[in-house]
Amino acid sequence: MISPEELREALADKRVRLLDVRWALGDPDGPQHYLDGHVPGAVFVDMETELAAPPAPARGRHPLPEIGQLQRCARSWGIRAGDPVVVYDATGAMAAARAWWLLRWSGIADVRLLDGGLPAWIAAGGAVATGAEPDPEPGDVVLTPGHLPVIDADAAARWSGVLLDARAGERYRGETEPIDPRAGHIPGAVSAPTAANLDSAGRFRSTNELRDRFAEFGAGPVAVYCGSGVTAAHQIAALAIAGVEAALYPGSWSQWSNDPKRPVATGA
Repeated sequence: MISPEELREALADKRVRLLDVRWALGDPDGPQHYLDGHVPGAVFVDMETELAAPPAPARGRHPLPEIGQLQRCARSWGIRAGDPVVVYDATGAMAAARAWWLLRWSGIADVRLLDGGLPAWIAAGGAVATGAEPDPEPGDVVLTPGHLPVIDADAAARWSGVLLDARAGERYRGETEPIDPRAGHIPGAVSAPTAANLDSAGRFRSTNELRDRFAEFGAGPVAVYCGSGVTAAHQIAALAIAGVEAALYPGSWSQWSNDPKRPVATGA
């Protein structure tokens, strides 16, 4: 995490790369939101085209991008070897966490989430820029995959530890399913809605609060899924704050529910 006050100081270092990941399910206007107001110097990052491969039923709605494509995007954002990176959005890091996770998975060690995002920046008196920023000078960062743990559908099916479902409780229970072909959850998974990681101001809860929250789900290796692998990254960030390493199931429910051979559980 980085606070707005810490970010203001950090931006004195011209190496800091600032990424705006304005995206929300059902809201295609992220680029316009960025133009309407962003942290000065931030580069807009597109969730659908830069942080995910094209959707496919067999892979899910937001498959992990190919490493070569991600590297080309990272260089277009101006990231050079050794640069610190800060990512933010305006929705409590629900989207920005995907960029945080992907960049760490691909080998960038110093990636931080702006806690509270753009609203917190503005509330702290931070300046806001409008319109497009000049294109950054291309970076030279070299990315390699596999620096964070990942599981596939088969591993999720036989997971012997704690498998957390980060979607809203009603989707976990199968009471509603607005996007994917079947309602319910992976058998054995535990409901742990991502929204509970945040306080009323949209910031991550304290380390102790998050540690207590995740302790309630039991002990053992932890893996996380959601609808399409986006908000699950937010859960992994919250777990990291609590001192717990967790694996991501990138295909998540959008992949699982499209495979008729996979069983589905409903209810609490």
